[in-house]
Amino acid sequence: MRNFSIFVSVKRNVMNRQTLAISFVSALVLCGCQSSTVKISGRFVGSEAKNIYLEETSPLKQEVIDSTQLAPDGSYAFQLKGVSETPLLYNLIYNGERIPLLIAGGDRLNVGSVGSVVRNYTVSGSRESELLRTFYQAFVSGAQRLDDIAGEFGRQELSDEDRQRLTREYTDEYYRIRREQLRFIIENKASLAAVYALYQRLPGDTYLFNGDSDVVYFRTVAEALEQSYPESPYLQALLAEIARMDARISLTSQITEASYPDLELPDIYGKKIRLSSLTGKVVLLDFWSAEMGSSNALNADLKEIYAKYADAPVGFEVYQVAIDTSKPLWITAVQEQQLPWISVSDLRGRNSMALGLYNVQRIPANFLIDKEGTIVAKDIYGKSLEAKLDELTR
Repeated sequence: MRNFSIFVSVKRNVMNRQTLAISFVSALVLCGCQSSTVKISGRFVGSEAKNIYLEETSPLKQEVIDSTQLAPDGSYAFQLKGVSETPLLYNLIYNGERIPLLIAGGDRLNVGSVGSVVRNYTVSGSRESELLRTFYQAFVSGAQRLDDIAGEFGRQELSDEDRQRLTREYTDEYYRIRREQLRFIIENKASLAAVYALYQRLPGDTYLFNGDSDVVYFRTVAEALEQSYPESPYLQALLAEIARMDARISLTSQITEASYPDLELPDIYGKKIRLSSLTGKVVLLDFWSAEMGSSNALNADLKEIYAKYADAPVGFEVYQVAIDTSKPLWITAVQEQQLPWISVSDLRGRNSMALGLYNVQRIPANFLIDKEGTIVAKDIYGKSLEAKLDELTR
């Protein structure tokens, strides 16, 4: 799983959960399903905000795709074309708050609220969105309650007895929310709303309940989705998350004497190359994707740096892992870009064990390993990379 920030305020809670929604769709791929039109309408009252926005989540970002002004009575309407039959995640944004929706082609949604948006909104016309609301509103209310209790600790006049009482209240509420979260996931394991619930975090939670043992919940939902939504891209996201969890569980046995997780992956000719075979050199372990098509410029810059340090006193090598599924596309990219370093891939895409071993959440990513086998930098590019190489290859 990714490292999640502790929620400090209610607004930050909401925003953080939306950031996590990006993780929720990190394995999203283009779906060949039949598409159709979606209509979203409703009415928001109780706020002076005039504009409402529709946000689409994608593999790498959240993007506002449409906006409109509310009518004098608070009504609005959106129309989307070309929406997949398999439900995907969108957000309605009003008055700074987001309403998550799981929308499929052909849906006719009515979404509205009176007063507080997240706590009071209603939705109809989408079974998955209606189910998601039952989880989301309860979870947000609980998180806000925790935030309120935490805020009371700042009062100077608190007695020791008051502090003990607040601690008990916070602890009781914290575990109540976690129990309800788990109950929702198990009872609705065949729904996409359960996938969303899997990724929500309370203050201080790095993982859902007990760290790597959480993999059982991910497997439970994944197995159910194979029956209910076999074509869903979120099923692939879960399988990738399970692979990362499995990798963390076995990480201890994978650690080399050089103190980093070793890799052994095939190059474009099918020859397996171990990362640890480069011990004694400075190594840039680089993750990229030919399928995404967004790493070409970075590869061009890296080629210049690679050439600059070709004759350095301490050798420099790049071990580049392609997170792809198409061998022809990967090989073509390597050859067309004339990449001079070690290029490898297991062709499992987002399910690659390499991602799990290094806890890579987004592509591109890299790790700089010195000649002693110590990881000394992460996600380092351009002039910063050159400065570090000047130091390490002397």
